Amino acid sequence: MSLQNSSDDKIQVIRTQPDQSLGCSIIDEQGREVPITEDMIQQACSELEKRLVKPAEQE
Repeated sequence: MSLQNSSDDKIQVIRTQPDQSLGCSIIDEQGREVPITEDMIQQACSELEKRLVKPAEQE
């Protein structure tokens, strides 16, 4: 993923076990621990790329 060039390319993540945990969590509004998934990270990166603003050209 490049900050300069938007891309829909996907990079395959290979894990030794299917649905292997990423080893990190967030705490929701009710105080419950929610594991962070690969899909959550991919979605967040896609959202950031959509909001990326190209810098003004330097003269």
